[in-house]
Amino acid sequence: MTISPAKQRAKVADEVWIAIAVLHQQHPERFDFGIEEIMESGTRLVGEGGGGSLRPGFYIHVVQHCVANKPPRPGRYRMLIETAPGRRRLFRPGDYYHPEREGAKTTPNREQVPYGYNGLLNWYRDWCSAAVERAHEEDPLLALRGSGKQLWADEHADDYVRRLREGWE
Repeated sequence: MTISPAKQRAKVADEVWIAIAVLHQQHPERFDFGIEEIMESGTRLVGEGGGGSLRPGFYIHVVQHCVANKPPRPGRYRMLIETAPGRRRLFRPGDYYHPEREGAKTTPNREQVPYGYNGLLNWYRDWCSAAVERAHEEDPLLALRGSGKQLWADEHADDYVRRLREGWE
């Protein structure tokens, strides 16, 4: 992965984000990915760009520096979430993150994304929006909204509670 025409390399954190974004895009049915899968994705992407091999910092960014729900040591990025030991997915707005990572970068800056990968930022925006909609539909507590309303459909809620409490003393 390189930025053309100046041939400057993208930041390692951005390369990590791109590698896992590509995995999410290729496997929309998957919730998360193993660290080894992310490493392999990064290796493939670097090979496609003719850049050679992964930079040494790639692994530690996947394991620690980019992981929002881990204490920063020292990297503060919020690009990934650890879903289980050894498992990662992209960070989405609304995900828990360590308080010391407040305000940290969550996606690559558009102008720093290597040529050919700019569409990932649009895909990511849509992916996050769809996840929020799904969460509202699939959340078991939110699904309870409106249930039981037939119990007091013909009377005010306060009257219903008062009636239930009759004879408690």
